[in-house]
Amino acid sequence: MHHEPPRPPLLQRLPPGTSALLTGCAVVIFAVTQYVMLLNEDEDVHPEGMALAGVAVAMALPLGWARRRPAPVLVVMLGEVAAAMAAGASAEQIWPVFLAADILVGLIAVTRTHRAGVTAAGVTLAVQEAAWHLDLWRNGYRALAPGFLALTILLAAFVVLAWLAGAAIRQRREYGEALRAHAAAQAVTAERLRIARELHDMVAHSIGVIAIQAGAGRRVIDAHPAQARDVLDAIETTSRETLKGLRSMVGVLRRSEAPDPRVGLASLDRLMATTTAAGVHVDLRWQGERRPLPAPVDQSAFRIVQEAVTNVVRHADTPHCHVSIDYGGEELRIEVVDDGRGTTTAEGNGFGIPGMRERVALLNGHFMAGPRPEGGFRVAARLPIPAGAP
Repeated sequence: MHHEPPRPPLLQRLPPGTSALLTGCAVVIFAVTQYVMLLNEDEDVHPEGMALAGVAVAMALPLGWARRRPAPVLVVMLGEVAAAMAAGASAEQIWPVFLAADILVGLIAVTRTHRAGVTAAGVTLAVQEAAWHLDLWRNGYRALAPGFLALTILLAAFVVLAWLAGAAIRQRREYGEALRAHAAAQAVTAERLRIARELHDMVAHSIGVIAIQAGAGRRVIDAHPAQARDVLDAIETTSRETLKGLRSMVGVLRRSEAPDPRVGLASLDRLMATTTAAGVHVDLRWQGERRPLPAPVDQSAFRIVQEAVTNVVRHADTPHCHVSIDYGGEELRIEVVDDGRGTTTAEGNGFGIPGMRERVALLNGHFMAGPRPEGGFRVAARLPIPAGAP
């Protein structure tokens, strides 16, 4: 299945140079608005109007660095507020600077730390409120008058809302980064568990077979040297196949883009041969129409049979067991039954049955394992076959 990468944010999808163009437009709009606010009704463009235009442009220029250095630009904006009030300007005439400072507070809250955002909001609020109350005092107005009190609250609300908006955006980014980091950690853990299961399934069966063959060879080496030679040949074959499998897995881990060679139900004949050599005859029965399966289902089915048969060899103390593979229309049914002791140490202390249960759960299947009432042990699994699978 083809997965397209997520689309980048809107600003990152803009053509090169667009961001600088938008910043320039914002500077021009601010300069024009500030010039209009500084211009008195009785002034024209000559000569005082031209001087005020120069002042407006000078006040707007620092905004060109707002995206890269929002904190220094905010300091400059607040300095402009203080300078304008010291020069006798009214708060009404410099409201564009107030608005620009609020936007810078939001930008700092987005791009900087929580402490930096809180500090920027607090300093901006203090400077703006001081300028506003100084203007009221100059004109002889009472700050607690209903209309002026509402404006005071509104001025503070703009600063707080700008900080809240920036903090919310920053927290959302941090949350997204945390989710991605968590997903990456889970993927690494899942891959490690998968590799551990593969190694366990591969090695446990072979080592169990080798141990039983070695024990049988030790018992017959004096009385029946020919049988002992056959046992040693089987041990050599099993160990070489295991070593080959380990080398293949290590090679896959080293080649990040190499295809993963997978085993499947087609390898059951070789598994049955090694199990028979270990002293347990396996009665393998196929039911339904045999057909290719998706790789995860095929591999998991083989590993489940391999682990179940390994448990029979190591723990059941029986000379035979039965394996049934049933190809259904929507699921693959697996059953491994023996008439041995009916218990397995792998269920409580090892990783065999938990590993099988995890494999089945990953495929949204059903798994059962436990002693049979009539004696022996039974492992059963049902693996769904995805619709449309070959």
